[in-house]
Amino acid sequence: MWEGVLQWRQIPAFQPLGCGNSGSTAQPSSRNVGLGSFASLLLDKEEVDKKKGKQSAMFSPPCFPSAEQLRKHPLALLSFVPKDVVLFCAGALAGAAAKTVTAPLDRIKLLMQTHGLRAAEVTTTKGIGFLEALTMIGKEDGVKGYWKGNLPQVIRIIPYSAVQLFSYEVYKKLLKGKDEQLSVAGRLIAGACAGMTSTLVTYPLDVLRLRLAVDASHKTMAQAVLNMLESEGIASFYCGLGPSLLSVAPYIAINFCIFDLVKKSLPAKYQNQPESSLATALASAALATLMCYPLDTVRRQMQMKDSPYKSVLEAFPGICSHKQVLWHVMGLLGCIEVFFQML
Repeated sequence: MWEGVLQWRQIPAFQPLGCGNSGSTAQPSSRNVGLGSFASLLLDKEEVDKKKGKQSAMFSPPCFPSAEQLRKHPLALLSFVPKDVVLFCAGALAGAAAKTVTAPLDRIKLLMQTHGLRAAEVTTTKGIGFLEALTMIGKEDGVKGYWKGNLPQVIRIIPYSAVQLFSYEVYKKLLKGKDEQLSVAGRLIAGACAGMTSTLVTYPLDVLRLRLAVDASHKTMAQAVLNMLESEGIASFYCGLGPSLLSVAPYIAINFCIFDLVKKSLPAKYQNQPESSLATALASAALATLMCYPLDTVRRQMQMKDSPYKSVLEAFPGICSHKQVLWHVMGLLGCIEVFFQML
């Protein structure tokens, strides 16, 4: 922390503004300070120590703290970490924690989305309910089973966030106009492109997460990777990439538009309150998830091993004709998951 000495000094022939017959200026209360004095803040370390009559143990920001100071205050090292790095790490940790907390809901959702394909050869049942999926996981894998496949999801958070933040800044610079301003449409396009870029880079981890969650033969992440490479090749890590990229742009656009419209419709006194922003963000994210959920179901079914669907155009009529998914139930579960993640 900086320390200083406040001194009053005289300047010859110095007349402050506002003094005279027409006005008055508030003067310092010290009796040694008269008209023409001004305040100076002394920040020189040697002069401060001389005035105080003792040696100071403080250090200034350009200097690295000593070992003794770090031993007493180890958190002082954080002051040397750039703010952007701190925010990124905090965001990554928060995202990993949110994914871990909601992992049971996510696995139940994945089982409900893909049950039709997994059970097609052994039973005529085309759908599975929430309670059925919940019970099935407990019986087959125990309590740990609710977090099966969460590791690649947590690992995916760090590169996904990094690529998204970096690419968003790049796209914003490319889309800025002559006046260096970015329009609303430009922000939507930049956000959509950043989302698609980060999805493309981290997509293999998303496929790996699904295979671990729905395939009982895969016990570890390494085993799942080797099995996919041996039986299906490297292309299996990009199954369903099309609908994944297609869902990013409308999700961001819908989320942004709903958030903006809802916030503007609130009374002025509530618009800038944190509670209102949180509620608006939850509502916009939930509605965007509900509206874009069919593409997410298509993506999950295309990620399955030996999936009969090779394109989005094949998947939509196939899923609807066999009634493999209850859209509204799936969408509701996805909204609940979003709610807990944002909290």
